[in-house]
Formats: sequence, structure tokens, C-alpha cells
Amino acid sequence: MSEENITRIHLHDKEYILIGTAHVSKSSAELVKEVIDREKPDSVCIELDEARYKSITEGNKWKDMDIFQVIKDKKASLLLMNLAISSFQKRMAKQFDIHPGQEMIQGIESAKELDAQLVLADRNIQITFSRIWGNLGLKGRAMLLTQVIASIFSRETITEEELEKMKSQDMIDSMLQEFTETFPRLKTPLIDERDQYLAQNIKEAPGQKVVAVLGAAHVPGITKEIEKEHDLQQLSKLPPKSKAPKIIGWSIPILILSIILYTFIANPSAGWQQMISWLLWHGSLSAIGTALAFGHPLAILTAFIAAPITSLSPLLASGWFAGIVQAYVSKPNVKDFETLAEDVFHFKGFWHNKVTRVLLVVILANLGSSIGTFIGGADVIRLFLKHI
Repeated sequence: MSEENITRIHLHDKEYILIGTAHVSKSSAELVKEVIDREKPDSVCIELDEARYKSITEGNKWKDMDIFQVIKDKKASLLLMNLAISSFQKRMAKQFDIHPGQEMIQGIESAKELDAQLVLADRNIQITFSRIWGNLGLKGRAMLLTQVIASIFSRETITEEELEKMKSQDMIDSMLQEFTETFPRLKTPLIDERDQYLAQNIKEAPGQKVVAVLGAAHVPGITKEIEKEHDLQQLSKLPPKSKAPKIIGWSIPILILSIILYTFIANPSAGWQQMISWLLWHGSLSAIGTALAFGHPLAILTAFIAAPITSLSPLLASGWFAGIVQAYVSKPNVKDFETLAEDVFHFKGFWHNKVTRVLLVVILANLGSSIGTFIGGADVIRLFLKHI
């Protein structure tokens, strides 16, 4: 048994055995089984929260999903991102003929076989996402989304030797160093806070001997944090919502409308030019976004009509209307939900499956409208300065 991926900690008459794993490594699952069978712990901690535990044990119940509710709840982007990450994991898993999270499944099964206490040690994923998003500025969010999407749809493969290197602490420290240089604000909620959360739950696990199945990136931090006391309630708080997006969201349309109104009074001809520019830039770019998602002609028309109107209110978005129309006229059927997990394995599948096509319509229509705000707004100001 390889001991380099195992860390033993003795604290307050208890023994903690941390297993550092790669989440898509076959040998990691084998190592988990080997360690738990040999050590016979009182508790087994796994790096999952309740939602991911249910997902991994019960499967994603796509057939129960209400696509209209997803749009109304403004969760289209989050769902598409989750599906895209799932696609990335599936490609790696297929390359090595394994299942994503196999080491966690093995930890669950081995705990049941030994009748050991199973501890879901990780923080709720939605809280982590919220705290990550709250720590990034507008530029940081754009950079992160770009990098994540690029890596998800990359066709690059890695060797199993490279995968195994991910489990060495030296390689992990190197990767984290590079990671924090690119997104320094991201390391705190994604790594540091979860190290503290995981360490506290592992420390509080019942019994004298505890085995913890963890991603290798967390082992160095947990080793350091387990000797300290951490407030789980404080680590689970949602970040306060910034008022800046609301202020900006209302300021832009008020400014644009004020400029157009003033121009109409001073120079009606220029005012009409401004209005037409605003309508065409928003409508056209939102419609183009919908078309790029292979949206139905009615959804494209809806985006064109809705974008100039919804752009004047931060409470509305053209993509929501285009997405609802897309879902009505090209309603996903049972087969689309049944094949969803398989379709997102391929880049083309995101456009082929009716479920993900609706999500793409929502996102790309909104993206087009957002670009239209900047271009249309700049043109309104240009015409204002030219004619007044």
C-alpha cells in the first residue's frame, strides 16, 4: 500500500488517517478500500455534502426537473455550468474507464460494510459557490468563467501518470500557487475555508480512529487546521449581497433614457436616431445570441422584441422570455431528460439536447443583450454629443 498519499495525525487520544485522492483515479478508489479494510475505523469522513451525497448515490434525477422553474428561478447559468463540469468529469472518467467520484462511493460502501459511522464532512456546495462569487469582482468573474468554459470543452487528455502526480503534495502546492496567482480571492472560499470546515468535522467525527477520504489538495491545509477550533456556523454564512449591481443596473437605463429624452426635446431627429440605435443593437445582438444557440425562430423573434425593453430594467432579462418560448415551442421530452447526462459528454450534445438548448438560449440571449447595452449606450451618447 502506497503511504505517500496517506497522512496520519494523532490528536487528543484519537487517530486521524487522511487519504489524499484524485477524484477520477481508479487507484484512489482501490487505496480507499485497502486503507479502510485494514484500519477498521470507527468513522469514515468523505468530502461530500448532503446534496452531492444524494447525487452520487441516487443519481441525477433529470426527469424530475422542471425546465420552466429553472428559468424562473434564474438558475439556467448554474445548471449549465454543473452540466458542463459533469461533462468534463465524464470525459476523464471514460478515458480511464472509471466513474467520477469512485473513491467517494468506495468510502461510502466500505463504511457500510464495517458498520462505521459515515460523516458528510464538506460544506454545502451552494454556500461555497456563493462565497466564491462574492469574492470576485466583475473582471474576476469574467476571467473565471472564460477559463472554466475553456477547460471544460478542451479535448486535451492526460496520462494516468500525470493524474497520479496530482496526488503528490509537492505538485498540489505548485498547482495551488499558480491558481492563487491567477485568482487570489478564490483560494479563501474554495480551499482555505473548506479546509477549516472539513478539519472541524473530521475532528468531531465519533470514535477513536477516523479515516477521511479527501481530494489531495485539501490534505496539507486540513493537517494544519485540525489542531485549531473553527466555527462552522460562521463558515456557512452567505456573503451579504452587494448593492453595487443594483445601483449600476438601475443607473444605466435611467441615464440612457434621460439622454434620449433630453435629445428628443432639443433635437427630435437625433432622438429618433438614438431610439432606433438602442432598439436595433439590443434586439439584433440578443437575437443573434439566440440563433447561435439554435433557438426556434419564435424564440429569436422574442429575444429581438424583448431585449430593448428588458434592458431598461435589471429585474428582467430577454433570455428568460426567449428561453420560455423555446421551451414551449420545442418542449424537451422524456428522452431528452433521459439522455441528458450522456449528451453533455460531447460538445455538440449541448446544442442537440432540447434541455441544454433551452439553457443556451437563455444565456446567449442575455449575453447578446448585455453587449447591446454597452454598444447601444455608447452610440446613444455619441449621437447626443454629435447633435447637441
